[in-house]
Amino acid sequence: MKKNIALVTGGFSGEAVISYRTATTIAANLDASVYNVYKIDINNEGWFYETESGQRTVVDKNDFSLIADGKKILFDAAFIALHGTPGEDGKLQGYFDTLKIPYTSCDAASSAITFNKRYAVAVAKMAGISVARSVHLFSHSPLSAAEVAATLKFPVFVKPNNGGSSIGMSKVDEAGALQSAIDKAFAEDNQVLVEEMVQGREFTVGVFRSKGEITVLPLTEVRAHADKAFFDFEAKYQGKSDETTPAVVSEDIADKIRVAARKIYEVFNLRGVVRIDFIYEEESASPFMLEINTIPGQSVASIVPQQVQSLGWSLKDFYTKLVEEALVS
Repeated sequence: MKKNIALVTGGFSGEAVISYRTATTIAANLDASVYNVYKIDINNEGWFYETESGQRTVVDKNDFSLIADGKKILFDAAFIALHGTPGEDGKLQGYFDTLKIPYTSCDAASSAITFNKRYAVAVAKMAGISVARSVHLFSHSPLSAAEVAATLKFPVFVKPNNGGSSIGMSKVDEAGALQSAIDKAFAEDNQVLVEEMVQGREFTVGVFRSKGEITVLPLTEVRAHADKAFFDFEAKYQGKSDETTPAVVSEDIADKIRVAARKIYEVFNLRGVVRIDFIYEEESASPFMLEINTIPGQSVASIVPQQVQSLGWSLKDFYTKLVEEALVS
């Protein structure tokens, strides 16, 4: 008998547009001979099941069920394709845990920690992973730009502490521009991270677990175009970057990044596929962890699908691995 899989997408943040692209790719590659796939859109208007014709049915949040063709549908597992809140910060995972519904992503605790960039780098540092120096700001007790500037060396990156897709993020080269960047980030979140820039090559890598084995996918090197100061939203999603998969890099550097990625996956007790971003600093010959993305983008052009396909795997087989791992977890 086919398993019922809820493909959960949407969200309450500006990343929802990316969530829908991710869900489109996953829906096209989930094995229809094995799974009945129901796309669930969670947005500010409510929770809805959307048919291919665009009709919407309200989801019963009491047991995460819906009525389709006159029948009540319950789910064997949820494939979470929802970036930002509530799919990447642990809220949705906690809900599924209470209902005992398996899901493809990290658990609630790991999701919450990794979604908070400052807490994530603190845990990584404690585990011996290299991270950039940073200052954590709160809206209820903000530091002045002058206090921050006295603590860190420029250039710095200023970003909302919770969230992704580089929304609200700025690169700041001198103290005079710091306050406006902090204000921009606070417009997106009530916590802000100001982080020293690490000079080096930027790499990102997908990591997942299947049948108890952790697999590190081929590395991708990311280079923003010359007109972009950093890997921002346009660079990520509007073609303003060059991504080389697999990365052209020495085996020594690649191995250091793979070892760090595997350690991070274990230390944070991660599940499903994640994408970990690094800067490799030549001076110290060390990979510095930037961020952990527990719901990485899955559009056709996204990095994880690139890495999967570079191994000669199909996305159908890859997503089957993720669902089957969730079902036995």
